Amino acid sequence: MTLIDTDTELAPLEFAVTKNLAAKSPAQREEILADPGFGTSFTDHMVDICWSTRGGWHRPRVSPYGPITLDPAAAVLHYGQEIFEGIKAYRHADGSIHTFRPDQNARRLQRSARRLALPELPVAYFLQSLRELIAVDGDWVPSGADQSLYLRPFMFAKEAFLGVRPAHKVAYYLIASPAGAYFKGGAKPVSIWLSEDYARAGKGGTGAAKTGGNYAASLLPQSEAYENDCDQVVFLDQDRNVEELGGMNVVFVFKDGTLVTPQSESILEGITRDSILQLAEDRGHKVERRAVAFDEWRRGVASGDIVEVFACGTAAVVTPIGALKGRDFFDEQPSGTLALELREELTDIQYGRREDKHGWLVRLDA
Repeated sequence: MTLIDTDTELAPLEFAVTKNLAAKSPAQREEILADPGFGTSFTDHMVDICWSTRGGWHRPRVSPYGPITLDPAAAVLHYGQEIFEGIKAYRHADGSIHTFRPDQNARRLQRSARRLALPELPVAYFLQSLRELIAVDGDWVPSGADQSLYLRPFMFAKEAFLGVRPAHKVAYYLIASPAGAYFKGGAKPVSIWLSEDYARAGKGGTGAAKTGGNYAASLLPQSEAYENDCDQVVFLDQDRNVEELGGMNVVFVFKDGTLVTPQSESILEGITRDSILQLAEDRGHKVERRAVAFDEWRRGVASGDIVEVFACGTAAVVTPIGALKGRDFFDEQPSGTLALELREELTDIQYGRREDKHGWLVRLDA
């Protein structure tokens, strides 16, 4: 498979492929695909590529899915030098398999790597890893409504060394999991809990990188959200501006049709969010990326200036926000139609039901 990086011409990697002799039978696989849930079942194979300061990217492999052997002194276990991505593969009506804007995921992985002092995987190698996995596990891409194959690329420091410095040996892996709806009940409005005691990230921190530590920091406040009968948690920065949810970006729709999304150096740039905003602009909506004070959110809802609020991300796509809850308040959020209209438009493009005017789709099985 020959792939050319959009920045630099690279020869394709030569992957060694070892088939999984204990792979699921077609009947077992179909039983899983009938109700895949989210992130609980995995395909039969995985991809891995090694990196070292001496050898660069080397030893690309497709091998049976299974445990990873790590030295107890591996740097990732002690210093959290780790990043990941989330991307989906979609089955189209003609049986072909496509993914959505993978170059953007590849470049975000590079930005995350830069921040975590990890090597930057070339875009061409990222794309080739997706194709190599689909070549052996393409049958795992489901065809049911709102179903997809969730692809999880990740990279971590594997050097056995307890000194505090960037690791000299790193591993890149790609695994995949058949997925249904992220939230039970699909795209129904969710309730959001305001985290007032905890921060997801800070100025100069790793908030703009997709690294596990950011999500680990969100788990305790997420548990607090569950304890208060909420589905998700929203974080504020030190100036009480809205940042993002535990795993999704936030978008506000104003009564004049303007869409506003919070932006700062500590917010992860969302590929789904940017795609949704592009589709809104295509419809003639004005889009703003700026700081949004928490008080502006509450005042806007109370006055009617904000007519809709929704969250978006790779896993959940688009989800309306129906309620915002804090220790001493409960604000119902206004309902509208734009979020679900944009969700339908985006998913129609992803599943090949609508014209891809922006050239976002990339076929993986050809």
